[in-house]
Amino acid sequence: MEEKLSSVAKTLTPSPIQQLSFLAQRCDAINLAEGFPDFPAPLHIKNAAVSAINSDFNQYRHVEGICDHVARKMKEMQKLDVDPLTDIVICCGQSEAFAATIFAIVEQGDEVILFDPSYETYETCIRLAGGVPVYVDLDPPNWTLNLDKLKKSFTTKTKAVVLNSPHNPTGKVFSKDELEIIAGACQTWNILAVTDEVYEHITFDKESHISLASLPEMQKRTIVTSSLSKTFSVTGWRIGWAIAPAWIASAIRNIHIKITDSAPAPFQEAALTALRSPHAYFDSLRRDYELKRDFVVDMLEKVGFKMQFKPKGSFFVFAPLPGSCTLSDVEFVEELIKQAGVVAVAGCGFFHTSLSAEDSSQAALGYQRKYIRFAFCKSEDTLAAASKKISGLVDDGRGMK
Repeated sequence: MEEKLSSVAKTLTPSPIQQLSFLAQRCDAINLAEGFPDFPAPLHIKNAAVSAINSDFNQYRHVEGICDHVARKMKEMQKLDVDPLTDIVICCGQSEAFAATIFAIVEQGDEVILFDPSYETYETCIRLAGGVPVYVDLDPPNWTLNLDKLKKSFTTKTKAVVLNSPHNPTGKVFSKDELEIIAGACQTWNILAVTDEVYEHITFDKESHISLASLPEMQKRTIVTSSLSKTFSVTGWRIGWAIAPAWIASAIRNIHIKITDSAPAPFQEAALTALRSPHAYFDSLRRDYELKRDFVVDMLEKVGFKMQFKPKGSFFVFAPLPGSCTLSDVEFVEELIKQAGVVAVAGCGFFHTSLSAEDSSQAALGYQRKYIRFAFCKSEDTLAAASKKISGLVDDGRGMK
């Protein structure tokens, strides 16, 4: 009966990142693979959720007050005027907001541009909608946007471009110049932009997040998606949103309601408390994560990784394997689990670019098999324990060559 599956469903496999997390649980290994915090969410936000449950907010619910707070944040951070009544859709996390957006705008055969390396769910949503992912690879080690590569990716079938900044897996924050290039291309080709801005409050070294929608003439063609998950350490609450021109937001809302009806009611109530958090909370969030980033980068450099690029945002380090290492990224991750009891993610799962014949040499392909992603959204105790285990491989001569 397997032939009854759709052609896309037949090609889908379990998420390798989630599989690694399951492995970490089974092996009692330290999980630096999946991007979820292992420390408590802020107490006042948890208390708000408990209060909502005790108040019997347990049925389908659409809390419009969340939209008011999201609109206020967009005004404060990006100087954007957003109508909370028409331009914002509350969804089950950024993932559903993104999926509903793609289903709202992509038709069979439409091409959607993605920047590579790229988070795994974008391609799946595009393919489920009948679209065709088109990858533009960012240039290592700083993951810079190459204008020529971008220009070559556009065709008459291009419908949209997807931008994730701050970026998973690299930690890149797209510069104002790069955003202007992307915005100019969107206007030249008259296409839409879909952004994933879940790490908007997690930037380092005095970098500021700039939403593509804030650039001239871009708000009317940009759909911004984000969520509570990363900012408030509640990845399991599934409260996210899409911000878009009213005509697109209406379509996204209709799809969201048909699929899930509403986001979890008690967590919507708690979102009101979360989004009222003072500026001091977001400042503290950045400082705490910057310290964690520095700790992990320093640890990796001490054991031989050559950190040519230090992440400017998100909570991931995308580290190139030491030059002396003869293992592939997959082999390295396997040995890291076996020898140190630490789980990370092989970088090859984030690369999708099909290089042209003239670029398909082993040297050109090599970097796509030489990166490891480490998540540092973990407690100080977890990071210290991981550091001790990884450093032990070098100290006792078991280093992975």
